Amino acid sequence: MVESLKESGFNPYPHKFKVTMTIPAFINMYKTMEAGEHRKDVVVSLSGKEFLRLHRDFYLNSVLDVAEFTNLHSGVERGDIVGVTGFPGMCNRGELSLFPGSFVVLCNTLQLIPMEKADPGGDNSNVKETRYRQRYLDLMLNKEVPQIFITRAKVVSYIRRFLEDLHFLEVETPLMNMIAGGATTKPFVTHRDGLNMNLLKRVPPELYLKQLLVGGFERVFEIGKFFRNDPDLAHNPEFATCEFYEAYADYYDLMDRTEKMLSGMVQELTGGYKIKYHANGFDKDPIEIDFTPPFRKIDMMEELEKAAGLEIPSDLSSDKTNKCLLDACRKFDVNCPPQTTERLLYKLVEHFLGETCVNPTFIIDHPAIMRPLGKSHRLKLKSKLGLTEGFQLFINKLEVCHGYTELNDPMVQRQQFAEQLKDGVSAVEEAYCKALEYGLPPTAGWGLEIDHLTMLFTDSQNIKEVIMFPAMKPQDEPAPQAQSNNVPVNFIGRQGWISITSFLVSFILGMFLISRFFGI
Repeated sequence: MVESLKESGFNPYPHKFKVTMTIPAFINMYKTMEAGEHRKDVVVSLSGKEFLRLHRDFYLNSVLDVAEFTNLHSGVERGDIVGVTGFPGMCNRGELSLFPGSFVVLCNTLQLIPMEKADPGGDNSNVKETRYRQRYLDLMLNKEVPQIFITRAKVVSYIRRFLEDLHFLEVETPLMNMIAGGATTKPFVTHRDGLNMNLLKRVPPELYLKQLLVGGFERVFEIGKFFRNDPDLAHNPEFATCEFYEAYADYYDLMDRTEKMLSGMVQELTGGYKIKYHANGFDKDPIEIDFTPPFRKIDMMEELEKAAGLEIPSDLSSDKTNKCLLDACRKFDVNCPPQTTERLLYKLVEHFLGETCVNPTFIIDHPAIMRPLGKSHRLKLKSKLGLTEGFQLFINKLEVCHGYTELNDPMVQRQQFAEQLKDGVSAVEEAYCKALEYGLPPTAGWGLEIDHLTMLFTDSQNIKEVIMFPAMKPQDEPAPQAQSNNVPVNFIGRQGWISITSFLVSFILGMFLISRFFGI
């Protein structure tokens, strides 16, 4: 079809079409017209996708006669992007219509668009694979999907606005360097040919951000992508977070800011403090999650020992402690690679404490082995466990946010990094320690996982639902060849049917029904 149009001298892909308003705006402006009312003095140009086929003998409005209509639409296929210029009106049935004066195909589709919707909440794994690999089809066919990403954008926008209102400065730090950052997650390795050197993709940006506070900034934040090379398939290897660092603050201040940010965000998105979430599947009743501040707080080590029935040795760096925690993980069937003491503690906290956190809950006061960049707890200095001032925020049994009072003693920081090295997790970040020697003021640092938070606010059970193009395994078979529109297909046949633009669908906002061009 496209080739024949080109041979006839017609351009099937015009350079431009002036759209005077969006389809939702058209509906909103003219939806109150009376049945039979026409506004011929108004000229409107709309664009959208051709999605519906109607039978040839369908009644045609007298604006176009049958011969003219057939000639105009005989080459239009379902999925073609079309532009229509005309005047608004209500047909006799009371349906909002655009009575066309001109009609142009702006882009011919070379693939037949599926008729069947792929339900985002469905269990068909093959359908899900197609939705994630071909997100453009997902956006076309499922009106719920664009709303997910609109909500995600609102979440990011709210975070940025909240921090800027508090006079935080948004900054950018390197995505690649010789060190990955201050986290214990395994990084991705890449290579720079020009210098013949390996580089690591960052995990968090915190070491850079805190160096900015050494330089004199007092409040900085960064929203961006970070990377983790974990065997845990529950996470996307590329994930979005927000981190901020605030001078002259501590983790109590961070918990207060967290409560205000998240409760305010829920209010702006929903009008209240409570959301519904299908934690047990769409076939079960949703649970209610209440973001009303203040959030619950539980002491990590105290509650973990109670819940797991453990007596954790005071020397957390000892082999005895590692064996104690490893035995507990095996007893309760908690899978934990790698089996470092830090990771074992994390997994046990998730298993025993995280499972109790449906409403937002702060799990506070972690051991230093879990927070090598955190400052010793001022009220628990005599604790044999070496506790730090830090928290994890769990919502619906999932960690969403964390923060702590930052360690700013360069000598102690070097020692903590050396302990990490013994676990085979990360090298000593000497450049950061050198920056600390110039003086880091009392500081608190905070991080939020945007993907996990978006899952809650969009009622999504799979993290792939909230990432535009999630990481996928390679397909076993090559993609099928493009199918011509002239090949018979297993939905609405071509015999005895013609394609008319009965409904225009806004591609961006996901298949808004606009109305019929012609009425009865």
